[in-house]
Amino acid sequence: MVSRVKRLFIGRPMKSEELGEEKLSKLKALAVLSSDALSSVAYGTEQILLVLMTVGVAALWYSIPISVAVLGLLTILILSYRQTIFNYPAGGGAYIVAKDNLGLSTGLMAGGSLLVDYILTVAVSSSAGTDAITSAFPSLHDHRVLISLIMITFLTVLNLRGISESASVLALPVYLFVCSVFILIVCGIYNYITGGVSAPQPVSGMTMSGVGLFLLLKAFSSGCSALTGVEAVSNAIPNFKKPAEKNAASTLVMMGVILGSMFIGISLLAYWYGIQPTEKETVVSQIAASTFGRGTIYYIIQGVTALILFLAANTAYSAFPLLAFMLAKDKFMPHMFMVRGDRLGFSNGIIILGVLSALLVIVFHGNTENLIPLYAVGVFIPFTLSQLGMMVKWIKLKPNGWGLKLIINSIGMLTTLVITFIFIITKFSQVWMVFIFLPVVMFIFYSIHKHYLNTADELRIQIDIDKPVIKGSTIVIPVAGITRVVLNTISYAKSLTDNVVAVYVGFDDEDIQKMEAKWEEWNPGVRLIVLRSRYRSIMKPLIRFIETVEWKTADTDHITVLIPQFITKYWWQNILHNQTSLLIRAYLFQQKDIVIATVPFHLNR
Repeated sequence: MVSRVKRLFIGRPMKSEELGEEKLSKLKALAVLSSDALSSVAYGTEQILLVLMTVGVAALWYSIPISVAVLGLLTILILSYRQTIFNYPAGGGAYIVAKDNLGLSTGLMAGGSLLVDYILTVAVSSSAGTDAITSAFPSLHDHRVLISLIMITFLTVLNLRGISESASVLALPVYLFVCSVFILIVCGIYNYITGGVSAPQPVSGMTMSGVGLFLLLKAFSSGCSALTGVEAVSNAIPNFKKPAEKNAASTLVMMGVILGSMFIGISLLAYWYGIQPTEKETVVSQIAASTFGRGTIYYIIQGVTALILFLAANTAYSAFPLLAFMLAKDKFMPHMFMVRGDRLGFSNGIIILGVLSALLVIVFHGNTENLIPLYAVGVFIPFTLSQLGMMVKWIKLKPNGWGLKLIINSIGMLTTLVITFIFIITKFSQVWMVFIFLPVVMFIFYSIHKHYLNTADELRIQIDIDKPVIKGSTIVIPVAGITRVVLNTISYAKSLTDNVVAVYVGFDDEDIQKMEAKWEEWNPGVRLIVLRSRYRSIMKPLIRFIETVEWKTADTDHITVLIPQFITKYWWQNILHNQTSLLIRAYLFQQKDIVIATVPFHLNR
């Protein structure tokens, strides 16, 4: 039953040889890896306006120069990450760059920041998509968390089906969103030129009290949330078809051009239309309503905007499992993240990402505004470390044309470093958790790494010295009575060795006498040891007996505890039985260096 349900949702298992078919073309990769960055135009401008509105409507004029500054930073990041792609074609982005050039700890800081950022990406995208839906249908506002969780579940299942299939599903809504936004921008500009804009506009260049450098920097840093997701292409180069690095670089440039055009267009329309952000309606919704009215076109734009905001999380579903794989390969994350699933994706990474992001949505009650600052800081730290790493690389290697490359990465590093500090200073009350979770994540990385190294040391053998030790075998069988389960277990034990002993724990003299009499009558050819338990505990007397056997035979025999267990036909029937065998096995696994095995007996009704 479980297998059939899995096949229904996930699809048929794929052979390892089919991995090449899962590689992405540029158009599919743009849909999968750029959906996060492209979708951020739906809330990037809004974040700028929210800060400026704190001092009045007249301050909204500053949104234009701030948007131009954000566009300049986007250009720098595109040029910088394009260099990273060609120099680190194996992927990994900031983690690999920082680890190779700045040291292991710095690399882990970048990797940890990215992992947390990808979790936040899913939470922010699903929350922002819900906001777009509730803007069009205000009656759904109280169900924001549930809508977000449904979409996270959908994306998790979609990605478990494989990256190629998810890309095919994503391509249409991503390109519909791009077309819709450009149509909105063109029609909005036409309305403005022809005098169709009736909303009051703030006075251009107006100076007013309350607008200082601190406020402008705060608005700029908020607008930089539109740049999250730019690094995803450099992290996922192995997902591209060959030549992977050239295709990745082309995809990155296409993403930059589309993102920059849409962002500056939305910012201009918001200013020309005199848009003021509100809690109940997004900026894009207001622009669309002012341009087309609340008719069919408006609802189409809101629909594709909500869809792209939900699907933007797919960027994280592509990059998180790959980065987790690289960290696991270096022994800083559990090895389960290295395992490919039935559909050749890193299924464990996909599932963990979905679960953690869903928890974030629940904790923050689907409030996008509370998540975005933390989300942006999580990505600007890797931005800065990646650029710094590339600077060190150029200074050390000095390849042809390294001077220009150094200048590009230096500008990128200084700009993103400033942005990071701006976020920390202006939004400390919302991003203070960075100073807790980053050290915690790095501590976890090092703890995992230490465990794997210690485990390897203890398991390692010297091939020329260490040889198997041949011993006899003593088998201990805990029994609760004389049944077919016990018969089945004794039969198996005697096929291995003649040194078999059964152990029965009795609570009173009557039970013990009955058991001894029945055993003697049955006479299975195995000695029965009877233990008395005055406190009605099975575990303590049994463990003491096993310890005695272990002490007496440790040098001559391997000790095996063979546990009889019957398996019910239906899972719910297990509840009706005392699962003492499970307790015995669990305790012995944790406490004893002995062999523990279960002999199953399946019931037919």
